[in-house]
Amino acid sequence: MARHIYSCPLRWSDMDAFGHVNNVVFLRYLEEARVDFMWRLAPGNGSDAFTGGVVVARHEIDYLKPLVHRHAPVTIETWATEIRASYITLRYEIKDEETVYVRAATRIVPFDLAAGRPRRVTSEEESFLTDYLEPEPGTRQAARKAPGKSAEGAVRV
Repeated sequence: MARHIYSCPLRWSDMDAFGHVNNVVFLRYLEEARVDFMWRLAPGNGSDAFTGGVVVARHEIDYLKPLVHRHAPVTIETWATEIRASYITLRYEIKDEETVYVRAATRIVPFDLAAGRPRRVTSEEESFLTDYLEPEPGTRQAARKAPGKSAEGAVRV
C-alpha cells in the first residue's frame, strides 16, 4: 500500500528548554502532514473532497526518541488504517533514514461546517483513502482486505 510522504522542516522555535523538539510541536507536525495529505492530494478537477472540513476526535502519540534541531527535515509518512462511514483513522511515523522518533494516530471526523455537525465520508473520499489503506492486523478492515477471507475472517469457498 502507498504512504503519503511529507518533508517537514524543523524550526528553531520548535525546541524547548531541554534542547529537543517539544512534545506539543509534534501535534503541529502531524497537522502539517495531514493537511498536505488530505487537501493537496485530494481528488482534483473541481472536487470538494475534504474541503467541507474535518475535526480531530482523538490523538495518540508514542514518543520513541528525542528529536533535536537540525537543518535537515524529518519525513512524516501518513496512511489510513480505518475508513468508516463516520470517521477515518490515520497513522503516522515521524522519522529519518536511521531513526523513528514518533508513531502516532489521529481519528478525524468529516464535518459539515455550514450545518455545524458531523457528516458521512463520501464515496470519493473513501476511494481516495483506499489507495493509502493499511488496516491494523486483527481488525475488520484487515480481514476484509485479506485475499480469500470474508469480513469476519472466515475463508471464502
